[in-house]
Amino acid sequence: QVQLVESGGGSVQSGGSLRLSCKVSGYSISNYGMAWFRQAPGKEREGVSCINFIGSSTVYTDSVKGRFTISRDNAKNTLYLQMNSLKPEDTAMYYCAAAGGNGCILRSGYIRNWGQGTQVTVSA
Repeated sequence: QVQLVESGGGSVQSGGSLRLSCKVSGYSISNYGMAWFRQAPGKEREGVSCINFIGSSTVYTDSVKGRFTISRDNAKNTLYLQMNSLKPEDTAMYYCAAAGGNGCILRSGYIRNWGQGTQVTVSA
């Protein structure tokens, strides 16, 4: 059974940092791209960042460039998202996502498996 389990969310003040983790079980992620998406209340789910299967290529949505860093540890079957200089507009449910291929494509249609999400709340 494939499972993607996120952790590391929480409540922080503006300017703070959080590190999200996503532990995958049920298959090896080493041949697949991975991504983080987020969804704020009343808004559509948006892609935050993706990384290809070996970590050599990454993409970030414009609003998080220079503040967030995606990384992966294939030996631990785990994906990470380091979030610095957090802003209230980063408040959302954050979802880990496993792609159906080995590339970094920040589109929902490219995703094969989703996690349940972890809440990030940033106060002003």
